[in-house]
This record gives sequence, C-alpha cells and structure tokens, in this order.
Amino acid sequence: MDAVTQSPLFGIALSAAAFSAGVWINRRVKLSVANPILIAIPLVILCLLLTGTPLEHYQRGGEVINMLLSPATVALALSIYRQREILRENFLPVLLGCLAGCCASVGSTLALCRLFGLDDALTASLLPKSVTTPIAVELSRQGGGVAAVTIVVVLFTGIAGAALAPAMLRLLRITDPVAAGVAIGTASHGIGTARALQLGKVQGAMSGVAIGVSGIITVLLLTFW
Repeated sequence: MDAVTQSPLFGIALSAAAFSAGVWINRRVKLSVANPILIAIPLVILCLLLTGTPLEHYQRGGEVINMLLSPATVALALSIYRQREILRENFLPVLLGCLAGCCASVGSTLALCRLFGLDDALTASLLPKSVTTPIAVELSRQGGGVAAVTIVVVLFTGIAGAALAPAMLRLLRITDPVAAGVAIGTASHGIGTARALQLGKVQGAMSGVAIGVSGIITVLLLTFW
C-alpha cells in the first residue's frame, strides 16, 4: 500500500476522483452551496484517514496539481481576448471596480486582525485572501506570513464567493454582466471565476480580468503595509 500511496499518481487520482464526486453531487442537489471543491476536501481527508495514508504521500501528487495553477490562470486570457471589445469600452469602470474591491478586502481584513489582536505573521497570512493562490502565497511569504494558512484562507474565500455569488447578485440587484464579473473575480479569484463562467461569457471574461488587475493592485497595497 505504501508503494501505491507514495506515487504522485495517487494524490492526482484521489483529487480527481474526489472532485468528480463533488461535481456529481452538485449536479444532483443543484445547490450553489454544494460546491465541488467544498465536497472534495472532506472526501480526500476521509480517504487519507481510512487508509492511514500520511499527508506527505498525498502532497506528492498535490504539488503537481499546484504547479498547474499558474498556467490555468493564464489560460483565462482566451476568454478575455474574446470579450476584448467589451473590456475596451468598460476599461475605467473595471479598473475602479477592482481598486474598490481590493481596498475593501485588504482594509476590512486588516481592521479585523487589529480588532482581534492577531500577530503580524497571521495578519500577513490573511491579507491576500482575495487574490489567486500563486500571488497570495508569495505575498504572504514576503510579509512573514504562513503559506499554509494563506492557502486555506484563499481556498475558503474562493469557495464562499462561488457559492454565494448568485444569491448576492440577486440580493443587490446587479444585472450588468460586466459589474457582476468584476465583483466575483475581485472577491473570489479563480474559484469564483469558474462560477462566473457558468453565469455567462462576459461575466467569466471580466472575472478573469479582475483576477489579474486585483493581483497587481493588492501587491501595491501590501507594499505599504
């Protein structure tokens, strides 16, 4: 069994199987809170516990998947290119929307960290919660944060955004696809963008733009922290 679990293919296969199960459950129950990633996480944990597999064995495959995060994010450029005319027409609103979202995210997180008396390391781990994982991890490390905590917080933020985005758009009566896409991408990065793509091509493209723009703005904001 150790020979099997020590192979990177074990972690990759387990992740793919758990995510596929999450997609199947999501389609059956048809609820936004039944996010495939949210379902896959406990399934992977349960499998590791039942088989007695060390986390280090699973991470050998997980590292391969993590390596694909950056090219997967870059691949969003295709949907952005297809909606370039809309982006050109709404460039300033998109830029200002991302700026407002980043300021709200970093500002509210910093205020809550100060309110609850969290130390600098934990604060640095939480501040980049709304940007894509590769950028967030690097920002966390440069600020003296804990990368593992940052990854968990980024994942939770993305899942929450993907699950709550449709309801929040209805509650706030946001019907413009550009505004919806920018809001989702700024608040919940790649996982939210996957949900935005389900809402429409324009929403998905604008959400993809927001990931990159918000990443740059967040880097600039945290430079002064």
